[in-house]
Amino acid sequence: MKRASRDAIDVTGAQVTLVEGASFCVSDVSGDLHGGRGQGLFVQDTRILSTWVLQVDGQEVEPLAATRVEPFEAEFVGRAPVRPGQVEPTVVVERHRYVGAGMREDITLHNYGPEPAGVEVRLVVDCDFADLFEVKENRAVSGRGVQRRAVGSDLLVWTEHGDGRGVRVSAAEATATEQGLRFTTVVPAHGSWSARVEVVASVSGDEIEAPFPLHTAVEQTAPARRMQGWRDSIPDITVEDPALSRALARSEEDLGALRIVDPAYPDDDVVAAGAPWFMALFGRDSLITGWMTLPFSPDLTMGTLRTLARMQGTRRDDLSEEEPGRILHEVRRGADLSQALGGHGVYYGSIDSTPLFLMLLGRALRWGVPWEQIEPLLPAAEAAARWVVEHGDRDGDGFVEYQRTSDRGLLNQGWKDSADSICFADGRPAHGPIALAEVQGYCYAALLAMADLEARRGDEEAARGWRERAERLRVRFHEAFWMPDQQFYALALDGDKRQVDAIASNAGHCLWTGIVPEEVAPAVADRLLSPEMFTGFGVRTLGTGNVRYNPVSYHNGSVWPHDTAIVTAGLARYGFTDHAQRVSDGLLDAATAFDGRLPELFCGFDRAEQQVPVRYPTSCSPQAWAAAVPFELLRIALGMEPSSTGLDVGATPERVGSVAIDNLPFEQRSHRVRADRSSGTVAPEREHATAEEGQ
Repeated sequence: MKRASRDAIDVTGAQVTLVEGASFCVSDVSGDLHGGRGQGLFVQDTRILSTWVLQVDGQEVEPLAATRVEPFEAEFVGRAPVRPGQVEPTVVVERHRYVGAGMREDITLHNYGPEPAGVEVRLVVDCDFADLFEVKENRAVSGRGVQRRAVGSDLLVWTEHGDGRGVRVSAAEATATEQGLRFTTVVPAHGSWSARVEVVASVSGDEIEAPFPLHTAVEQTAPARRMQGWRDSIPDITVEDPALSRALARSEEDLGALRIVDPAYPDDDVVAAGAPWFMALFGRDSLITGWMTLPFSPDLTMGTLRTLARMQGTRRDDLSEEEPGRILHEVRRGADLSQALGGHGVYYGSIDSTPLFLMLLGRALRWGVPWEQIEPLLPAAEAAARWVVEHGDRDGDGFVEYQRTSDRGLLNQGWKDSADSICFADGRPAHGPIALAEVQGYCYAALLAMADLEARRGDEEAARGWRERAERLRVRFHEAFWMPDQQFYALALDGDKRQVDAIASNAGHCLWTGIVPEEVAPAVADRLLSPEMFTGFGVRTLGTGNVRYNPVSYHNGSVWPHDTAIVTAGLARYGFTDHAQRVSDGLLDAATAFDGRLPELFCGFDRAEQQVPVRYPTSCSPQAWAAAVPFELLRIALGMEPSSTGLDVGATPERVGSVAIDNLPFEQRSHRVRADRSSGTVAPEREHATAEEGQ
């Protein structure tokens, strides 16, 4: 049985984020929540606790240590103020917190003094039911006032406007007041006192089942069982390189914590995009995460595909940007959906989720996912393919473009979706409809995936038609996007079909999809590894020669690990092994600097200027597609690919060294992988067991 590794947390000012599914809690290192600092307990995109402050005899506790035990569990240790007649504090406070769609906190006071300590313990509690976006953007909370009522040991708080959101805070030993809970007790000399506090959320007037019931052993609760089930499902991986080994272990924990599930479909896990502000299903993020983790967790990939297929667009709606066959951009469940994109719980304004859906379904087929799991998704694949060739191509020129249909939607709808992210090299913004370079690559790969699916179904004529369409796109793409003077691809075409001539990492995605002709691939690879683009830790989103370049921007010069990993995979696909290894080494060095957890993004300073990667202030961590990156780097290092004869694995790079993987799923069997700097082998587990038994 795999166990979590405990992580000590710096108590000099860091915040502590705990995650379980779509719920999360952000606190000080003391364990207290202060809503004015963007902290709180969030359930279904709503802050259900904005204040949670522990006081002993009217004073807050001094933090001493904080330890993350599980992604959803932390321990906080502090000390209460000095007791009367004592020289220094003698009462130590331990808080053990468990977070899910609600919260449990076990509080223990240890008295190391020579006489019994009479204490008053208070939990100051407040709830504002703020929408996630209000908190994230530090906006004033909308007028959703609250009412409070204290009943015995229960504090009840609910929204006064009757939208069915509420909280119940209770502890058997407490006296509830409208300000929180109060305990009075005497802690024996050299003894202890404990209390358990439960926070239960209500949505639509009904209480959500407590994730950590007070009288249930934590290891038997649903979140703990889900996490253990996830660990048991992941192959056992041993890697000689300590940086990659640490990153893989951290990513396994983070991906397990970020999984969310619809209770109506309990077997279909998907991942939330990232904590703290994107604890929801995002189409693009979940699909790229599924791509990178597919060789190691096909169940997560298939859960993602099935979930997105169920929510696939069926009609035209200009506010939500839903269109028939379109795959969603994001799902929100907050109390005030007017804050969400398009003013809807589901928003579809993504230009790339739909082709990525087809790409991933085709990859699942190639990686041996059983046909009986893939075949039910063919209607969704057909609808997605129709969207690509009909709705996606807005002006009939053969390219897929975006232009939002209302001012409630995203201005830019590729993965770089900041309002200033698609500009010419001289800084002028491009106007729509905009055809992004990488999206044409995604569509090329999506059409080939559709051909593979049709061929597997037995319709060779349809398969040939999709391949021919893909080839026409490949030829036209190079003609329209290639910049001979730059020896690189334009970032996009604008509404007048002019090349948006910025030098950006998007061209590396084109290598990843295979749309780049072999004769120009070396030039693209060299430019991506030039000082203009490669920092030494990763590939910049935008090259230093562009007017908009800014190493501390969100999309215009920063480094995104998933983006750099996709570039690395593209380099490896075209045989640029040395290039790919340089980039991979840089990412692993960055992972080491971030204690094994790659963040959503970091700043794009050159390694010669800043010898460690510089944090981006509001980067999500953990974040799903960043957490998936170490798995993709391992696959690239192994050269692991399916072939007509099974699964191919080669020798590993010098840095990575020996690799051992047990219980790797492929074609409905568990396999054993062994590789080192000289060779690599793969065989079904049973064959190895039989051989070992015969020795």
